[in-house]
Amino acid sequence: MSSKERPTLGGTRIKTRKRNIAAPLDPAAFADAVVQIYLDNAGDLELVAKSIESSDLNFSRYGDTFFEVVFTGGRTQPGTTKPDEGERHPYSIIDCEPTREVILPSVIYIQKILRRRPFLIKNLENVMRRFLQSLELFEENESKKLAIFTALAFSQKLSGLPPETVFQPLLKDNLVSKGIVLSFITDFFKVYLVDNSLDDLISILKRGKMEENLLEFFPSAKRSAEGFSEHFTKEGLIPLVEYNEKKIFEVKLKEMKSALTTQIAEEVDITEVIDTVKQRVKDAKLPDIEIVRILWDILMDAVQWSGKNQQQNANLALRQRLKFLVNWFLCTMVKTWAQLLNTFCTNGKLELELVYKVQMQCYEDAKLMKIFPEIVRSLYYQDVLAEDTILHWFRKGTNPKGRQAFVKALEPFVNWLEEAEEEE
Repeated sequence: MSSKERPTLGGTRIKTRKRNIAAPLDPAAFADAVVQIYLDNAGDLELVAKSIESSDLNFSRYGDTFFEVVFTGGRTQPGTTKPDEGERHPYSIIDCEPTREVILPSVIYIQKILRRRPFLIKNLENVMRRFLQSLELFEENESKKLAIFTALAFSQKLSGLPPETVFQPLLKDNLVSKGIVLSFITDFFKVYLVDNSLDDLISILKRGKMEENLLEFFPSAKRSAEGFSEHFTKEGLIPLVEYNEKKIFEVKLKEMKSALTTQIAEEVDITEVIDTVKQRVKDAKLPDIEIVRILWDILMDAVQWSGKNQQQNANLALRQRLKFLVNWFLCTMVKTWAQLLNTFCTNGKLELELVYKVQMQCYEDAKLMKIFPEIVRSLYYQDVLAEDTILHWFRKGTNPKGRQAFVKALEPFVNWLEEAEEEE
């Protein structure tokens, strides 16, 4: 064999290593092609959708660019909302009228595109997030169009667009402090509530983790319950104002119940408990009737559901358990907490509300059914309930739940009251 010849392996195929050759990125050419489709069809979105469906454009690579063209009419410079070089069309969302009727066809058009190419939802999220984080670069009118589009996107359930994509990018300090976010979210709420209920809106806010943080949309100077009510009342969103007030009310009720439950469990002096209730009532502006209901609920919880009493109740026969509860009401609740009830049951209307509350509690809890008259009697002896209140409930009470049984059970005590009154 010559020194110049090299040995070979007969019948062996030599594989050459393949190189990953990436196709050149050309978003500009892609954008121009999409723009041309818009221009060729004079902005008719039905025809545009058909042309795009039959095209061989690489949407998997240039999805972000596609939505830039949809929203602004052409490409935008990286990281901004400014137009980039290349052709543009005048049929974009930013260029149309800022009305629900005009923007709705664009939402339906995008829905059709996403049904054929569901992978594009991520690109829609990317572009929307970028634009929302840059709202200060849009004119006020353009920002309003984005808000209308976003509201309609959720209203039309646009292919699973996640709410956090919209709400979280808005919470940039510079956007919030300038009031840009508040204007955007107000337009969003107004448009969304045209076709949807307040419950639907709250559901979206929950999924976007904003239900408990609506004040974060407000500049710091207006970030208060009063500022919230004033702004949305002026904008005609009364149901939203009422919802927020109810939420605040429920939170304050919960805080008050928690504070009182702790004090009762720790056997705090009654005067301190009364001061706590008065301060909570003042801060929360709670109505008197609600206070009476809360106090009764808390006192009932203290006896029925504490670990000690629950264990006792579990080990006693029914008759013994009833006797235990009666004794507790007579010996503990009335003597210790009658002063608390007396402080806030200041008139016949509130006393009657307390009787109704007792009636409902005994009706809903079978083990309390038979001690209703004992509870009423003990409240009477401690001057929490007046004789006139008891007689009014007995003769004219309006709550029908368990009434017939309770009236019959209380009849001996009422007869005694009437006889005592006649003797006087």
